[in-house]
Amino acid sequence: MKFMRNTEIAVSASIMAAITVIAAVCALFYDIKLVIPVLILCIAMITVFLVPSFLRYRRITKLSEDIDRILHGEENINIENYTEGDIGVLQSEVYKMTIRLREQKAGLMQDKVYLADLLADISHQIRTPLTSINILVSMISHPDMSAEKREQTVHKLYGLLSRIDWLITALLKMSKLDAGTIRFRKERVTMQELLDKACMPVRVPIELRGQELDIRADGELECDLSWTCEAIGNIVKNCMEHTPDGGTITVRGTRNPLYSEIVITDSGKGISAEDLPHIFERFYKGRASEDKGGFGIGLALARMIVTEQNGTIKAENAQDGGAMFSIRLYESTV
Repeated sequence: MKFMRNTEIAVSASIMAAITVIAAVCALFYDIKLVIPVLILCIAMITVFLVPSFLRYRRITKLSEDIDRILHGEENINIENYTEGDIGVLQSEVYKMTIRLREQKAGLMQDKVYLADLLADISHQIRTPLTSINILVSMISHPDMSAEKREQTVHKLYGLLSRIDWLITALLKMSKLDAGTIRFRKERVTMQELLDKACMPVRVPIELRGQELDIRADGELECDLSWTCEAIGNIVKNCMEHTPDGGTITVRGTRNPLYSEIVITDSGKGISAEDLPHIFERFYKGRASEDKGGFGIGLALARMIVTEQNGTIKAENAQDGGAMFSIRLYESTV
């Protein structure tokens, strides 16, 4: 009998049997009429001990079998059977553990799908400029190419290589943010200083396009200066690419007791209704972005940086028809 194989039960039953024998012998010497009542009493006590113990161990065995089936991958197992006592508490805890394991398994499966999709997207994004580079290299190797044409082709090669370098750098930054290895440092800066530094890398291409960059800001805020500049710069760059030559890009910075707000608008055609819900998704490119040859990375990276600093970012169309991006960085204490 498996029940009696338990050392605890076997030892307890042996001790009780010995006590029964000793009690019966003592009763025999004291008064023979007491032997039967003593035996009945001892057997009743042993039964009271063994029956609940048997039921408890049977429940433990059933619970062990359910855990073993869970560990071997079975899904349709319900061990939710709440009763009072230590076994009931154990069942409750095992049930919670089962739910947690199933949630972790589902999360891991989602991560695998996400990683596969991410690798496919990265491969596609890198393969496109690499294909163009291969074509341009084969053109350069042609002996009949003129010096002027060769110079133009080399210039295109530099542009494609710069795009690949920017893509890899952005992906590395996003992977660090995903992994949680970035620690944002809070520092007090003026709003004007932040916006001037963020827009510095795009001032030259904006001037080459004949566009106007209008920056006005007041107040101070706490943020990670370099990462926040990265986010704002990506948004301004996106506005620059979707603003016609001679257009205007406006950047405004204000502050109130609850949050600091940065609003960036352009004089372009705005964001289409079908693109608006997906504008911050990774690798998403609307129709206008496909014409510009973008990767769909800059706005996604900007959103990650802002949200990691207890902020929000929103895209919409301004009343005059251009795109408008609003960044709010909330105060840590109100």
